[in-house]
Amino acid sequence: MSRVEASAPHCAEGNSEMPPVPPPEPKRLSFGILSAGAVGNILEWYDFGLYGLFAPVLAALFFPAHDRTAALLGVYGGFAVGFMMRPIGGLVLGHFGDRLGRRFVLIWSIAMMGVTTAAIGLLPTYSEIGIGAPVLLLLLRIVQGFSVGGEFTGSVAYLVESAPPHRRGLAGSFANIGATAGMLLAAGIAAAAITFSDPKHLQSWLWRIPFLFGGLIAALGFLLRNRLQEPNPARKPSRPDRLPLKQAISDAPRTMLWATLFTSGYGIVDYLTMVFLPTYASEYGGISESHALQINTVAQAVALAIVPLAGWKTDHAIRRRSLLIGVFLAECAVAWFCFKLAYGGGLGGFFVAQIGFGLLLALVMGTAPAMLAEQFKSDYRLSGYSLCFNIGIGIAGGTAPIVATVLIAATGNHFAPALYLMLASAIAAGAAFMLVDGSRAPLR
Repeated sequence: MSRVEASAPHCAEGNSEMPPVPPPEPKRLSFGILSAGAVGNILEWYDFGLYGLFAPVLAALFFPAHDRTAALLGVYGGFAVGFMMRPIGGLVLGHFGDRLGRRFVLIWSIAMMGVTTAAIGLLPTYSEIGIGAPVLLLLLRIVQGFSVGGEFTGSVAYLVESAPPHRRGLAGSFANIGATAGMLLAAGIAAAAITFSDPKHLQSWLWRIPFLFGGLIAALGFLLRNRLQEPNPARKPSRPDRLPLKQAISDAPRTMLWATLFTSGYGIVDYLTMVFLPTYASEYGGISESHALQINTVAQAVALAIVPLAGWKTDHAIRRRSLLIGVFLAECAVAWFCFKLAYGGGLGGFFVAQIGFGLLLALVMGTAPAMLAEQFKSDYRLSGYSLCFNIGIGIAGGTAPIVATVLIAATGNHFAPALYLMLASAIAAGAAFMLVDGSRAPLR
């Protein structure tokens, strides 16, 4: 008996006392559903990508300038603080998503993120108000991290539940299409600002424009999401007397463990390869900051094209779990070589490393959303998924750039981040093996 077949009896758990319902009408994916699911992630990851890619600029503006490494660590600390808030946001928003509906989470998360992103563009700098500048920046990052805790998982749950069975992989991938588009937009704007602007203008006022632009994205997303309908409006929880998260922990403890380990490895891989690597090449590899960001932009564009193809392929040809295991094993195999290229391979070497990492990550981004959503029952899907995803991405992924920087400073070994990446890839591959493959099974 396969793992999927073995899990089938659990599908009806908790439903014995519910009255019979007529079979649901066949679902169809509309452009409105897909775009509304993706737009929030465009904003969320536009801001997070912008913050990471503007790290050298923000370090000079919001932290004392006499110690370059300390300033970078301060900026990456803000990056990590935002991610550390994600599990809390996931707990709160996940609970409301399971009790009040997915639409509630999608509307409130994009509203919070839009206001705080625009507020960063209005902040005074360290030279203007001193220590108050980094404090305000960190406070805004805390609110952003809270909102992201429900955004990505809420949009994945909405998309997967709105899709017909043979389109769940493709539908789930649109959350990461939005995320990739947001990162691509951030990379393109950061590259253009640093490449074509006068450094004096960039430091004085031009850096603010990209963050203010995020407010416009939020307004568009709010309008789209306000028109959404619940994917399962008639669904009632089988155990309304129990908290959704308590149900997830008691009913599926092994799934919670392996999903958390998987997302931890996934998060480290993501942020080391697509956020930290351009700064690594600029700070340690002798690549100009503008060239590093331009190449990162190309890698994001390549990934954007691959993500939906990977999701679609797992609906028809290859099972999601098998693809994830293979990709993370490949990531582990090439990590050292790619960091060597970024460090000493010049512009061409960094291009190969960044594109290669982007291609591998795109396969994961197209596959993982549906894979993880399929692990949990509808009663606690958003609570369970949000906690696992945000602990993994928030604690492990969000701290990856600062851990990599500390590893280099502590060991004096510029290839320490490659070893960290190899370990994370191995953990992700092993955890994926332990998860149930629900690629061809009905949602529970």
